[in-house]
Amino acid sequence: MTRVGLILLCGWFAASAGEAATWEEDFASDPAPRGWSLFGQANLFRWNGTNQNLEATWDSSLTNHYFYRRLDTVLTKNDDFRLAFDLQLGDIAVGVNPDKPSTFELAIGFLNFPDAVKTNFERGTGINAMDGPRNLVEFDYSPDSGFGATISPTLVSSNNQFAAGFDFPFELTPGDWFHIAMSYTASNRTLSTAMTRNGQPFGPVHDVKLGDSFTDFRLDAVAINSYSDAGADGSIFARGKVDNLVLTLPDPPILGLTGRLTNNTWQVQFAGRPGRLYTLERTQDFRLWSDVSTETPGEEGEHFLLDTNASGVEAFYRVRAERP
Repeated sequence: MTRVGLILLCGWFAASAGEAATWEEDFASDPAPRGWSLFGQANLFRWNGTNQNLEATWDSSLTNHYFYRRLDTVLTKNDDFRLAFDLQLGDIAVGVNPDKPSTFELAIGFLNFPDAVKTNFERGTGINAMDGPRNLVEFDYSPDSGFGATISPTLVSSNNQFAAGFDFPFELTPGDWFHIAMSYTASNRTLSTAMTRNGQPFGPVHDVKLGDSFTDFRLDAVAINSYSDAGADGSIFARGKVDNLVLTLPDPPILGLTGRLTNNTWQVQFAGRPGRLYTLERTQDFRLWSDVSTETPGEEGEHFLLDTNASGVEAFYRVRAERP
């Protein structure tokens, strides 16, 4: 008898067909069980259970450090998405390295985790074919080092193209709570940023629009980023608190996944999305996965993928969803 199973991968967002997926993190309890992780030294980011927020340190003298959460999806310039959070800064010092006397950014936003943890990922190099950053959409703040404190919503493509705004002088005054809401709209390829300080309007921050030559980005995590100043002419040390993150993302690429065996043919059914390519995969040992269906372009509505050559032994199935 053929024994089969269907792999259902559970994400951290909830959505039904036609609705955006929204998730909130208020740090009321330890965020680790909800999938938050640390890349780098443990002392840069600390959950404060008493104040119910995240204490963050941005120290550019160290290697890249991230407090991050994987998205269970991949965002591109063809998706609508939004990130909002509260930020309060305390100690701030720039030019802490005498050899790098200028300012340097602290950042919160989206990144591509495999790219961000590469040893040659140097945020401070800017446009650089070898070491420059890739796949970022983030809120950057550079404290004043003589030219005015600057807010820079920034997008970086998969091939190191930049689109950024530079609004100054806008100081994030220590002790004040700032609410930052960043919204990317795919139809006009524009990143908009709205801010308040202690509940009152702050700014305005100019929109950043992608040019026709901007290629694309791939984002798979949200993170608070302490970047190394390698390759930069500035440096920073800052402490602050982050709270009340809210993410709004597109529908997951697969909704309502079900499967059944009929006449020795395994069939899966699910609601898909345009702009994806779907393939049914099979395994017997969870190490080697094989394609058992043709690659099917996504569209609105129900999708059916079949394994017409079932092996007759125990097997498990999953659906791979990829960007073209």
